Amino acid sequence: MKIIPSDPFESRLPLSEQIRQGKVLDPNCPSREILRHVTSRWGLLILIALCDETLRFSELRRKVGGISEKMLAQTLQALEEDGFVDRHSFPVVPPHVEYSLSPLGLEMKDQVAGLADWLEFNLHRILRQRELRVVGEE
Repeated sequence: MKIIPSDPFESRLPLSEQIRQGKVLDPNCPSREILRHVTSRWGLLILIALCDETLRFSELRRKVGGISEKMLAQTLQALEEDGFVDRHSFPVVPPHVEYSLSPLGLEMKDQVAGLADWLEFNLHRILRQRELRVVGEE
């Protein structure tokens, strides 16, 4: 079931504004599911892997270490349905399928890369915080 906002402008609000207004926090907000797809563990890693190249399924699985075939297929399907990933199937035997960021995915590329960069840049601070928490619990 698709939910169509009564106000056409409502769906064009930035996510930060929707959160501020409580729209994303509403369990009926359709952006929640899309946000879950994009920010899930595998969704974000797949988008990062596809940022600069087109990859076949097996290449993508190797690049995103630790993901099962089932999770890769499910996550790719969700990202494709949301319009962030394009699937290109070639009529050859054996089947040849490639994945790349769609135009919509390319628009999101800087946001995804920015989050990944921030995490990498601040990883030492996050790990230090974890250590302090563990020491404090002892």
